[in-house]
Order: sequence, then structure tokens, then C-alpha cells
Amino acid sequence: MGAKHVSTGSSTGGSASGPGGGSGGPKDGDRRIGRRALLVGGTAAAVGTAVLARDELARLWWRVPGVERPREEGVVDYAAASWVAAADENWRRADRPDDFGVDMVIVHVTQGSFASAVKAFQDPAHKAATHYIVGQDGRVTQMIRELDVAYHAGNRDYNERSVGIEHEGFVDRPQDLTDEMYAASARLTAGICARYDIPLDREHIIGHVEVPGTDHTDPGPHWDWDRYMKLVRRAATSAPSPGASAPSPGASKSA
Repeated sequence: MGAKHVSTGSSTGGSASGPGGGSGGPKDGDRRIGRRALLVGGTAAAVGTAVLARDELARLWWRVPGVERPREEGVVDYAAASWVAAADENWRRADRPDDFGVDMVIVHVTQGSFASAVKAFQDPAHKAATHYIVGQDGRVTQMIRELDVAYHAGNRDYNERSVGIEHEGFVDRPQDLTDEMYAASARLTAGICARYDIPLDREHIIGHVEVPGTDHTDPGPHWDWDRYMKLVRRAATSAPSPGASAPSPGASKSA
């Protein structure tokens, strides 16, 4: 969010992702083979194009007006998270990473309580929300599926390619950034990065303040990036635990 009270900065726009010849003239047999190879190759190319077209239609069919892509109520992408749905106006349906590649995690601070952030993201008039909220006690709530585009970065391109994580607290209160919050957020981020092969570096794990065009300052001067990145890397190399990321979407929880 940033130095504004429970405001993630919205961006509600639509979609952002020949053979060499030898010397001399060929014999008749070579020509026949060449024609046959060309015919087979052309057929293969046509089949390949048809497959690509079919796959594209399979991804896009649900965008047709009146068509709803099937979703399972309460499914979470992170096994330790509880599900609370954000208002539909605060995010956009997608099919990531097929339609938009995911290569970034964006860190926010709520500028308010955990409850106030949840309430804001459930408000259709807010026009912004992150995928996750992490509390000072380490609890994690997911409000938008990772496959969907959350309006959280204030930049359409960054929205489409990122997963957003809010952290309960205020940017000018270092005491709000608890050990439990850092640890839980690091496990969450490590799981997201593993799912999408996101490098564990500061070019791909960034703060809201680093998004081009934003007017937000979070996670603020008290966010310890060195500590956080060490925790993320440690979580990425640790053995899975009951609170670790699910290997694939499908876990279903409710708050």
C-alpha cells in the first residue's frame, strides 16, 4: 500500500505476454524427396498452427462475455493461507502464467491493521487489493488467486506480472515489522518464487516504492531488506513443512 491509508494504487486496464541448398542441380529423385518433405513439413506446420490456435482458444474462451472460467470456492495457492475473497472490482480474471508470465513479488505495508486491510479489499469501491496479507502474528490470508491479476502496484504491466503481498503495520513504526511477520512472509515469497522460477534477488522481489509511476513509499525505511532476503533464501532451501507452499493449486481453506 504505502504512506496512504490502506491504498494499494490501482490499475484496472485490460490485458498487458529455410533449409540450405547444395551445389549443382538435384536429381529427379532428390526433387521427389524434396517435394515429399515439403508436403509433410507443410502438413506438420499446419497441424502445429492448429494446435497453437486451439491452445489459445482454450485460454481465451472464458473471456467471451457471459462465459465464466470455472473456479473452486476457497482454493488457496499457499497451504498455510486462509481464504477470504476480495471484491471482484479489485482484481481481474486471468490465467497466469499462461497469459501473463509471473516474474516478480511486490512487498507492501498496509498502513493500517490486518482487519482494516481485509475490509478495504472486500470493498468494491476501493479498486485495489493484493493477493496476500501477512499479519504481525504470522498469519497469512489469501484474497486473490495467483492466476489472477490483482490491482496493487499502480502500474498495469507490474500488476500483470507480479504477486502482491501486504504486511500489517505502518511504514514509520519499526516495531510493527515483527519476527513472525518476516518469517511467514519469507516462506510465502520463497514458495511463490519456486512456483514461477523467479530469481531470489532484489530485481525480482521489490517494494511498492520501486514500481515505476507509483506515489507510495512502502515498505518504508524500516523494512530490513538484507534480513528479508536471507530469510527468503533460507526458506527456499529448507525442507517442506506443513506451512510450506502447496506444490500445485488445490488446497482449500477458509478463514
